[in-house]
Amino acid sequence: MNTFPQKFSATESLERAFTLPSKAYSDETIYKEELAQVFGKAWQWVGHSSEIAEVGAFLTAKLGVDPIVVVRTKDGFNGFYNVCKHRGGPLVKDQQKSGKLSYNAFICQYHGWTYRLNGELRGVPSFDKAELFDKSDFALEPIAIEEWNGGIFACKSSKEKLANLSEVLEGVSERMDGIKVEDYRFHQRLSYPLNCNWKVYVDNFLEGYHIPVVHPELARLIDYKRYVTEMHGWHSLQHAPFRSGKNVYQAEDGQAWYWFVFPNIMLNILPGRMQVNVIEPMGPTQCQVHFDYYYTDIVKAIESGLVKGDLAYSESIQQEDIEICEAVQKGLASPAYEKGRFSPDREAGVWHFQQLYQAVMMTKD
Repeated sequence: MNTFPQKFSATESLERAFTLPSKAYSDETIYKEELAQVFGKAWQWVGHSSEIAEVGAFLTAKLGVDPIVVVRTKDGFNGFYNVCKHRGGPLVKDQQKSGKLSYNAFICQYHGWTYRLNGELRGVPSFDKAELFDKSDFALEPIAIEEWNGGIFACKSSKEKLANLSEVLEGVSERMDGIKVEDYRFHQRLSYPLNCNWKVYVDNFLEGYHIPVVHPELARLIDYKRYVTEMHGWHSLQHAPFRSGKNVYQAEDGQAWYWFVFPNIMLNILPGRMQVNVIEPMGPTQCQVHFDYYYTDIVKAIESGLVKGDLAYSESIQQEDIEICEAVQKGLASPAYEKGRFSPDREAGVWHFQQLYQAVMMTKD
């Protein structure tokens, strides 16, 4: 399938297209434009609703480079920039993925300004002598929050966005073949810094072309000849059946499902587990990838050895990806390379992403 969002269309066919030019992976001006045009308007996975089941529980994330916090209220979820309106201090320490607010209120970690869960400024220490000061002028800056099948997504603005979340994820639930995101529970997060542009990591994820060369263990797990890529507007799907025989996922059969949601979200689903990857841009030639591990039955997964095997297996694959992505970043900086071409059989997902990326970057308000 080759469908694009109604707002955009492919500028060049897969069979004739060139890849992005090398400067797109290192240029400071392009990177700053991406933060505004792509990450400033895209939906971002924050976490699973089960991670913040109680009122006052929170999750942190970044929209591009901007820290945010999402909190559970009695009516649902609220999201804000993780920034106090006093002097820019953090409301919660964003080194921790989740936590519980003291007294069900945001208390700035710098000077102790206190905010209600709806963002209203409540307490201001040592401001009795301040003149012409109105607390209503200093409410927290909100962001858009939506829940999808248990997943919590955030966007900087409910108005300036690439698309509605329902459009971005249209058809995903129906295509999941009975898999339900809401059935999973969070186990742990692992984060990896990489010396490569965020798009290098996306490009690498979006094709199985490199599997036989870079990932020999993965090539033994899945049937590479039956590896399929589907493209659906703002997202794409790669999938392949397992080879017969025993494997680390303790399944005689099954599928490996790899969803990508523009611009930087990956849902990797294998029997009994879901891994959500979020790529965080850190600069023109650096990024960080967060791996969140979810299981349908954590206790059983631990006791059976699934968790141990899954983490070890995923770690080996990730180290192989880090090595090749960092090598590619060096290659892109070489005077020997400017741009390349796509394999129509194996790199349709990369083409799809790069077509979307170019359309978004060329679209001005």
